[in-house]
Amino acid sequence: MANIASQKKRIDRALRERDENRRYTSKVKTYFRRLEAAVASGDSAVAESEHRILVATIDKAVKRGALHKNNGARKKSRAARILSATAAQ
Repeated sequence: MANIASQKKRIDRALRERDENRRYTSKVKTYFRRLEAAVASGDSAVAESEHRILVATIDKAVKRGALHKNNGARKKSRAARILSATAAQ
């Protein structure tokens, strides 16, 4: 454990930031599962809505710094591929 006051504050801040980043990444994973479930059900309207929410969430996570921009772009591309499976069905 740190002895310097500023380092104690920095540790607390790092924990808060880590928790916030985990909230974003967890939310992205949840929306991926919801998108996959909507595609599996065959309801294209619901799938489109879930895709829109997922892309917005990914953009917010990238803007906040919880995800790297390339990671966000890869996830959005993956989401688009999953959504296009609805059109193929």
